Amino acid sequence: MIQKKNHTDTNIFTKLMSMDDATWERHANPKSVWTRVVTGIPVIFMSIWSINSLGWWSLIIISISVFWLWINPRLFSPPDSTNNWASKVTFGERVWLNRSKYPIPAHHIKWANFLSIIAGIGFLIGIIGAFLNMLLPAIAGGLISWFGKMWFCDRMVWLFEDMKDSHAEYKSWLK
Repeated sequence: MIQKKNHTDTNIFTKLMSMDDATWERHANPKSVWTRVVTGIPVIFMSIWSINSLGWWSLIIISISVFWLWINPRLFSPPDSTNNWASKVTFGERVWLNRSKYPIPAHHIKWANFLSIIAGIGFLIGIIGAFLNMLLPAIAGGLISWFGKMWFCDRMVWLFEDMKDSHAEYKSWLK
């Protein structure tokens, strides 16, 4: 069942990341996806961890972390082939972000929202743990967030596979 929407989705993170078609194409490179998967949460948590020990100087580390998350999708060349799991994750994310224009099946919306909540709760626990320099909550929250995000990524591949034949634009991303 396709869920229809009457409003336009706006995503502040998409706007902040300023992801145009060329950036999305570069981000579809598996090197971009996997370097973010491996470094994203640790870089953020380590920069937050540094606040108590470095004070205002930690803003330098936090800025570098934010810059890394912004520059990563732009670092790699477009992939020669996009017929792989990592590339399809980025395609699914694009389909997800485009759901107000092209509605998606309701079961994908439910699962994506659920997994985003799980990842968000884990992220919050981890950020609090990192800020308080408590190793167990930081690691546990990071793992909950990471596994929630990875499951979300897998759902994005499924979403793309379900939607790729419904719009010429989506199908054109495969090469």
